[in-house]
Amino acid sequence: MTESTESVESTAASTATSTEPLRIAILAGGLSHERDVSLRSGHRVASVLKHLGHTVLVLDVDARTIASLRAFGPDVVWPLVHGSHGEDGGLQNVLIALGMPYVGTHSDGCQRASFKPTAKATVRRRGVATPDSVTLPKAYFSQLGAQEALGLVSSHLGLPVVVKPNQGGSGLGVSLAHDADELRNAMVACFAYDERALIEQYVPGTEVAISVVDVGEGPKALPPVEVVSEGDYDFDARYNPGRSEYFVPARLSPTLFEQVQETAVLVHQTLGLGNLSRTDLILDENGTPWFIDVNVVPGMTETSLLPLAAKAAGDLPSLYDALVRHPSVRP
Repeated sequence: MTESTESVESTAASTATSTEPLRIAILAGGLSHERDVSLRSGHRVASVLKHLGHTVLVLDVDARTIASLRAFGPDVVWPLVHGSHGEDGGLQNVLIALGMPYVGTHSDGCQRASFKPTAKATVRRRGVATPDSVTLPKAYFSQLGAQEALGLVSSHLGLPVVVKPNQGGSGLGVSLAHDADELRNAMVACFAYDERALIEQYVPGTEVAISVVDVGEGPKALPPVEVVSEGDYDFDARYNPGRSEYFVPARLSPTLFEQVQETAVLVHQTLGLGNLSRTDLILDENGTPWFIDVNVVPGMTETSLLPLAAKAAGDLPSLYDALVRHPSVRP
């Protein structure tokens, strides 16, 4: 059975009281395509933590970051750099080398989760359904000839398909292609963000996002968020208020509600994730949950899904406080 919403709320509240304020460094920005979203996430989290009495420094990741971290001497670091540069384990390895505890996932888990084909293959071995897909490097797309390569892909997967960068998030470079022309254009758009494209069978259904948190007592699923958007749930739909509608909790039967939570926790555990993750699923017409993606550094903006779910579960500030007091990685 999945941990209840009440359990998530009570755990956060019980672990977030009667302790001294912390010195917290938040890492955001950097050179990622998701830089602006990352900065928004970082400053919103910083605002909450400052209100709780913590001393918080937001660092825009650059050549001075290591020196700044050493000078500040944080009790804990919260890396909120989105995209491949913040979620592939590299930044996490820097923090491990510095000997600084941080909120998030160990570098090994980051690598498994951020490389989409690896994540899909890993959860499939645990019995989680995920759409069939192929990975096509940009070099092969050029060398084999676009028409021939995409013809093979179409015959293998059928149409429509979803084209997305091999790494990264926020809907950047993601397109739904219904025919050969749209597929070719989708590949070009995708290669602007990654040298490899993941081409995936399209599964129609209800999109739900389930955040999982662990503040020292094991992973617990927050209420699922149902996403209803006009057209594709792309970057614009994710981060511009009014472009998507969210139902928190998702409009699901009790059985499906529990099933998607259990699936998200299974994904979290299978990939070896830490304090936080957000799993995106599609529920098809038969109620089968299909794994689409997992994010180890979920967005924390005003339209991001983890904060929406956390508010529905209880007290968002208490959850953030519990996370910084129980970082899952302590070098």
